[in-house]
Amino acid sequence: MNAIRILSAGAGAAILVLTLAGASAVAADPSGTPAIGGITCDRAEGSVFHIHQHLALFDHGRPMTIPSDIGRPLAGECLYWIHTHSPDGLIHIESPKFQTFTLGEFFDIWGQPLSATRLASATFARGQLHAFLNGHAYAGDPRKIELLGHSVIVLEAGPPYASPAAFTDWQGQ
Repeated sequence: MNAIRILSAGAGAAILVLTLAGASAVAADPSGTPAIGGITCDRAEGSVFHIHQHLALFDHGRPMTIPSDIGRPLAGECLYWIHTHSPDGLIHIESPKFQTFTLGEFFDIWGQPLSATRLASATFARGQLHAFLNGHAYAGDPRKIELLGHSVIVLEAGPPYASPAAFTDWQGQ
C-alpha cells in the first residue's frame, strides 16, 4: 500500500486493480492453472464425488490410445476433477462437489477436439462418427454424453468400424 500512495492517483488505481485481480485469480485456483469449463485444477483429488467410466476410441478400426495423466498438468502440480491415471481408457472423476460432467468436458481438459467430424487426431467424413453408450447406439452430440458411474463409451471414426468387446473390468474401481 505504501508504494501505491507514492504513485499518482491514476497509476495507483491501475496497480490496485491489477493487484486485486491477481489475488482473486490465485484465491480461485491456488495451483495457478486455469479452470476449464468451471472445472478447477486442485492440489488434491476431490473426495465428495468419485466415479469412473471407460472410454474406447477407434480410428478407422484401429484402437486409439487415451494417454495417462490427462488432467494432470506437469507444471501445475494439480489435478482436474476429470482425469486419467493410466492409458487404459479409465476416466476418473474425483470432485469436491456433486455435479454432472460430460464427455465434452473431458476432451476440453485433454485439449483434443470432439464433434460429429472430429475425434482427437482422427479425421473422417461428416456423419461417420459412431458413438455407443453402454452398448447402445448414441445418436446425439457426443460432447453431451454424461459421464455416469461405470458408463462404457465407445467412439469410432470410420469406416471400417470395430466390434469392440464390452468392458467389464471394474475391479477396484
